[in-house]
Amino acid sequence: MAAPTWQPAALAVALKNLLLSGKMASNVEAPERWYLALLGFAEHFRTSSPPKIRLCVHCLQAVFQFKPPQRIEARTHLQLGSVLYHHTKNSELARSHLEKAWFISQQLPQFEDVKFEAASILSELFCQQNLVDSAKPLLRKAIQISQQTPYWHCRLLFQLAQLHTLEKDLVSACDLLGVGAEYARVVGSEYTRALFLLSKGMLLLMERKLGEVHPLLTLCGTIVENWQGNPIQKESLRVFFLVLQVTHYLDAGQVKSVKPCLKQLQQCIQTISTLQDDEILPTNPADLFHWLPKEHMCVLVYLVTVMHSMQAGYLEKAQKYTDKALMQLEKLKMLDCSPILSTFQVILLEHIIMCRLVTGHKATALQEVRCFYSCHHPCSLYLNTKAHLIQICCIWLFLVQNYDTIWPFI
Repeated sequence: MAAPTWQPAALAVALKNLLLSGKMASNVEAPERWYLALLGFAEHFRTSSPPKIRLCVHCLQAVFQFKPPQRIEARTHLQLGSVLYHHTKNSELARSHLEKAWFISQQLPQFEDVKFEAASILSELFCQQNLVDSAKPLLRKAIQISQQTPYWHCRLLFQLAQLHTLEKDLVSACDLLGVGAEYARVVGSEYTRALFLLSKGMLLLMERKLGEVHPLLTLCGTIVENWQGNPIQKESLRVFFLVLQVTHYLDAGQVKSVKPCLKQLQQCIQTISTLQDDEILPTNPADLFHWLPKEHMCVLVYLVTVMHSMQAGYLEKAQKYTDKALMQLEKLKMLDCSPILSTFQVILLEHIIMCRLVTGHKATALQEVRCFYSCHHPCSLYLNTKAHLIQICCIWLFLVQNYDTIWPFI
């Protein structure tokens, strides 16, 4: 039977009649009863399989029919904006609700969770609409007024740094990460301080500022080893540090120095796989961050192993670990649509295709290039890699005088 298409006003009237008839529990104040009931309905519809987003939205919209107090009004605008942003294409309506949540919550004391979540999601929406110049001042204001809320202050700093990174303004991104590291030190969060510093090290590697990377990694290594906390968080910090160490050595051409780091990385992954996923909430709110899920870290370790094997000339080993990583990726992508998995896949495919060409497996390499070429992935790395691979294949085919095969790639 088709689900009823309730409208917000009709739903509100029906619920009000139910409340007045005394059919709901009487141990809760009336203003809370209607709100909790509508919220419960909305969450039920949102988490249904498949989700009933229209009904969820109707339930949340019905809250406004009761002329709720400002706190409930702001939170409901946030919930509506979040649902519309994540589950529909109605970005204008999502933006309207998020802007109202942000505006109202700024006038209310001790309402940080709604205030800063609204700012965070709204800035994401602005970026999606290519309104970066609107996202940046919003994040800056949120950062300015969040200094007494460690979790949100750190999260918003990370978010603005990421935005600058996407714009290729790595200097501004590094400055923000430096500010975050100092703030984390002041609030006593060595874990998040390490995350900020390691993220800064990653950007310095992207800029090839190798002279600045070495002292930063030395400091990070000391912090990581001395920090005592959640075992999974500690091992994830160690993986992040070692991945940067491997990348630093490879960039500097020190291929032989990589082996001890790779061995430690493999030990870290083995350790992480044996640890329980039971979430132990840190006592310091600034520590409420996770770098990567452990399944993603496993693929990343395969990836840096492939990079090292290619540079060291261990081509069979490179093929072996690429195959392992791609199999793991296929399993993960069935359950997870995280963009980083697509990034890993693009880099692995680039390496395996070059490996096939070097080892003389021309037919396999060309087949993989054609498959890669036929993909349509929005990621800029994919577009750059595609052009790079086509160029490599054309040069290689020209050198072996296989002119007929060149034409499909031109």
